[in-house]
Amino acid sequence: MPAKGKHRRTKTGPISRGVLAAGTGGAVLALPLIGATGAHAAEQAAPAAKSAAAHSAPASAAKSSAKTYTVVSGDYLAKIAADQKVKGGWQKLYKDNRDVVGENPRLIVPGMKLTLGAKASGSAEAAPSKAAPKAKAAAPAEQAAAKTADSAASESNGSGWATPVENPNVTTQYRAAGASWSSGYHTGSDFQAASGTSVRAIGQGTVVSAGWSGSYGNEVVIQHSDGMYSQYAHLSSLEVSAGQTVTGGQQIGLSGSTGNSTGPHLHFEVRTGPSYGSDVDPIAYLRSHGVSI
Repeated sequence: MPAKGKHRRTKTGPISRGVLAAGTGGAVLALPLIGATGAHAAEQAAPAAKSAAAHSAPASAAKSSAKTYTVVSGDYLAKIAADQKVKGGWQKLYKDNRDVVGENPRLIVPGMKLTLGAKASGSAEAAPSKAAPKAKAAAPAEQAAAKTADSAASESNGSGWATPVENPNVTTQYRAAGASWSSGYHTGSDFQAASGTSVRAIGQGTVVSAGWSGSYGNEVVIQHSDGMYSQYAHLSSLEVSAGQTVTGGQQIGLSGSTGNSTGPHLHFEVRTGPSYGSDVDPIAYLRSHGVSI
């Protein structure tokens, strides 16, 4: 595992994140009272009560089955949906929480409150006319997210290798000297990338680690078929987990400024081992695999 706190000298400064929460409502059905007018009246009232109880049961069950989940570092919708066994997968989870997540289903941050369970079906039972437009509005965003993932995977070169970001622009070169780095030099290459920029695996491989790593913030480390490792740091969100197989050009997360960072960018390394201190020239490595940069 990468050593903690080795990338950049530690700086202090609190970071505040806003937290949004969504609530659900329910409906109450009043039943008529049964007067003591004899067995005939009781027989007429019983079917009506039974029918009303059956009609109200689905909404009540849906309300009781819903629960709240708080997003933590390293989470992404597909991972949460799988861990929490959400029926309908990340698409259902996003549809139920679109008002919290926003237009980009890939951009979630620690502290967000997500509703798990039958929120959408419960709303549809109580008020079908209101639930339908919301589901219709969510569809384009889901289709756009899927299209983005597919196009990212197809942008690798013919050999299956790709740049870590589209239209790469290196802002800090490998081995640049300076007191900002604990090693005395820059151990990777920094790429210009605004927060939320798609970060891609440079080639096929297996995810060794994905999560928080001290000064690197949220990072992903991938082992490739030639035995080398690539590292992607300061991410705002992760979309892969340890043990997962990825392909060249596949989106693995979004850029950000987590950890010890002076601003949004992608810190990218190539290593002979999974840990800090085994770095090699990342640009030369990419070029050796036919990637133009």
